[in-house]
Amino acid sequence: MEILHQSHTFPIRDRRADSLGDFKYIPDEIICTILDCLTPLDLARLACVSSFMYIFCNEEPLWMSVCLKKVSGHIQYKGSWQKTTLHLENLPNEYIEFCRKPLQFDGFSSPFLYRRLYRCHTTLDGFSFDDGNVERKNDISAEQFHREYDGIKPVLLNGLADTWPARKTWTIDHLVPKYGDTTFKISSSLKVSMTFKDYVSYMKQQHDEDPLYIFDDKFGESAPGLLKDYTVPQIFQEDFFDVLDKNRPSFRWLVIGPARSGASWHVDPGLTSAWNTLLCGRKRWALYPPGTVPLGVTVHVDDDDGDISVDSPSSLQWWLDFYPLLADENKPIECTQLPGETIFVPSGWWHCVLNLETTIAVTQNFVNSRNFEFVCLDMAPGYCHRGVCRAGLLALDEDSLEIVEKNMPCEKENFRCIDLTMKETKARILRPQQNENGKENANGSYNVWEHDFSYDINYLAMFRNRELDHFTSPWCPDNSLRQRGLREWLSRLWVGNPGKREMIWKGACLALNADKWLDCLGKICFFHSLPFPSENAKLPVGMGSNPVYVMDEYVVKIFAEGGPQSSIFDLGTELEFYSTLSEVNSPLKNHIPNVLASGILHLENGSYNIDSWDGKKVPDVIRKCNLIPEKGTGDVFPFGVQSKILFTYRKDLSPENGPDDSDESTIVLLPYLITKRCKGKIFTELRDVLPWEDVLNLASFLGEQLRSLHMLPYPSFSNSALSDFEQNRGFSSANGMDMEFVSNESDIPVEWKIFVRTLMEKKKNVSGRLSKRSGSIPKTLIEKAEAYLPDDFLKLLSIYEENGMKKVGKPWSWIHRDIMDDNIYMECKSCSHGIPATTSNGGVAKSWRPTYILDFSNLAVGDSINDLIPMHLDVFRGNSDLLKQFLKSYKLSLMRKTPQQGSDDDKYGRLSYHAMCFCILHDENVLGGLFKTWKELRGAESWEEVELQVWGELNNYEGFP
Repeated sequence: MEILHQSHTFPIRDRRADSLGDFKYIPDEIICTILDCLTPLDLARLACVSSFMYIFCNEEPLWMSVCLKKVSGHIQYKGSWQKTTLHLENLPNEYIEFCRKPLQFDGFSSPFLYRRLYRCHTTLDGFSFDDGNVERKNDISAEQFHREYDGIKPVLLNGLADTWPARKTWTIDHLVPKYGDTTFKISSSLKVSMTFKDYVSYMKQQHDEDPLYIFDDKFGESAPGLLKDYTVPQIFQEDFFDVLDKNRPSFRWLVIGPARSGASWHVDPGLTSAWNTLLCGRKRWALYPPGTVPLGVTVHVDDDDGDISVDSPSSLQWWLDFYPLLADENKPIECTQLPGETIFVPSGWWHCVLNLETTIAVTQNFVNSRNFEFVCLDMAPGYCHRGVCRAGLLALDEDSLEIVEKNMPCEKENFRCIDLTMKETKARILRPQQNENGKENANGSYNVWEHDFSYDINYLAMFRNRELDHFTSPWCPDNSLRQRGLREWLSRLWVGNPGKREMIWKGACLALNADKWLDCLGKICFFHSLPFPSENAKLPVGMGSNPVYVMDEYVVKIFAEGGPQSSIFDLGTELEFYSTLSEVNSPLKNHIPNVLASGILHLENGSYNIDSWDGKKVPDVIRKCNLIPEKGTGDVFPFGVQSKILFTYRKDLSPENGPDDSDESTIVLLPYLITKRCKGKIFTELRDVLPWEDVLNLASFLGEQLRSLHMLPYPSFSNSALSDFEQNRGFSSANGMDMEFVSNESDIPVEWKIFVRTLMEKKKNVSGRLSKRSGSIPKTLIEKAEAYLPDDFLKLLSIYEENGMKKVGKPWSWIHRDIMDDNIYMECKSCSHGIPATTSNGGVAKSWRPTYILDFSNLAVGDSINDLIPMHLDVFRGNSDLLKQFLKSYKLSLMRKTPQQGSDDDKYGRLSYHAMCFCILHDENVLGGLFKTWKELRGAESWEEVELQVWGELNNYEGFP
């Protein structure tokens, strides 16, 4: 029987509606965004729900994102991102192999996924062109470069790398045999690294839309031989960051990547300039002048700290999706960079780079005379000027205009402004058919080169909010230098470059209000008949948080950190401390600077006045400002340590009140202290040259001085102070515990009750706070922090009974809180009056003895273990031998062991546990420094592992009663 086969055509059913149910109304890109937030296990479960979810949950770009968010540190690519992720999950191989067999479904269509798939597999043969409009120059002179291009426009330079060994040896085939096992950092925004041979294997296997690329700023450390293969071209050798030596911010990168990889639109950090030399492959560049935000890019500027973030498509996506939308007159400056060519990118220029094939390059950022003032402006506190530098007038809103009017010269009528009605500090995207007023041009286009914007330092400086101050305002997280590093940098430039002081002074005024602080210093010197600072001493120095001026015989410290109220408490506490030293004739007084004078500088009704103040009673100017101390803390030193600690705890527990919750006042208060200048050098300058014997002596010296400090009598708190504290705070519960149980411990001193309550409050959302502080803290440890900390902080007090009374088995004492390498002075052993002696060969004597401890502005009272944290992490750099040497001289009890703490398994009996808890709850980001010192601990699985590695030596200490 013959069977006839009849062909029937059936329509393919769209699976989307049935597969997604009510989620069918959500666009595919939103679904992908949601999936990106899930764990690998959740994705595996969701893939079983429907055919549509199976396809979405097996997409390679999704698994790439999930994998890179999960991993921190070394990674080895396993042929696909899904397989790499499953390998990290430690699944059996048979499960991984099973997951590699994809199912096929008809009735599926997603333009969003298709575009991503296309970008993952497209070739770039048609992206190269020879008619770019970036100028090319051969054998350019330094004079011509500085005259025509430096700080003005980009240029492609030939011949700068002709003599480099890298010109011949920087190829994949040459580098793999030599550096195959060397680990390099991958991309700038990731915490991922690969060995070079693993990365080359990844390049050959991957089909990623935005492939990973080597972008390593530490390649000179991991592969020092690479530094010998090139030299900085002569025209780029002026670099003001050179004076910082090892402390300079990241400035050079090894860049290696396959086709489709690259850098999306950005402005280089800190408004530095850059040069980039290509050794292998081809790169396509696009550039826009400062203030011209490319189509498809959005600039966000944080109103609180000025942090800049840029939302930009990948470089490949921009060229595919946005570049075709641009009219010819709106297209960027472009070029294809060839091997051996060096491109120069001036300060503030937007640029985007796409690798057309496998490329190898080296790039460096630098600060020179042309961009120095721009870099300094970028470090100034505030957000308006930072947004304008990158996005031009598009970054302005109504509030920003008010700031500009305050800083504008008298000819305001000549200042043309666009119509600005936006409330957010967010750069707007201008579509090609709109002009900068949002109106269509006659020809339907918008010319990016016709902005009403000037990239001139005097013009840009008008947008800086001069009411914000370097010492008191939040510091922008993306600044290339921290606050202390900025002052160190400017001071070194000032001393070492006398011929450029006019430029450096202008930059210092932009970055840290140097003119304002010098004016204050002049008033103080005049009042106390002190000589005005010499030319070399015009800039504030030091690594502290307050302006400090070092003159020939004197040091003037102006208290500014935290605002007027905090500053008054800082000086009041320091003066009380000095008074206590004299009363008990402590040997510590021989190792701190002599106090010569103190007072309060106040600006009222446009004029400066000064009142001398010894810390006792409440001056009239403070009463005018309504800065009244806490109740019940005594009258001798009303702004002494009792008031300060209550004020600090209240402020820490109520951060919503800001750095200073005092009533607004028209009076500006600046407390100050004048001390005798110490002879010698700070330990920071000597660390690398001191012999080990001198470092051991330093550890012994610190043990002796902290012993004297911790033995000083301290003011105790009154019950009325606790009542006032409770009333201000309104305590009820914390971490599920009734706060009133602390008050029920009637035998416990008031200060410890407040201390415990504060720790309990700090434990709240500790994981969230640690996540914001430093990317170097392992995520696994952040998640375990709350469980590691005590459920009952009273257990940290080592409470015991004596004669029927409960007592705290830990000492309560004065604590310095800031024993760091910049607060220790040392004198040359063979010097006259501490002045370094020269040796027979003209060198400087290298044998030193510690003499002084500086900067007591952070003084407090509390658990003495807190003083070990900055000292061990910063001065000793985690060296357990130095900590052991310190403890030999210290000889004081840190904790009394109770019978309940007799077991080795009892964590409360370990001093290391106490120190680790205080590190986690510390006001400063000490954990960031800890994991930078002990890099091997970034892979730690528990806090106990970190605790014993860092603080284990404390458990051998026999300083118990």
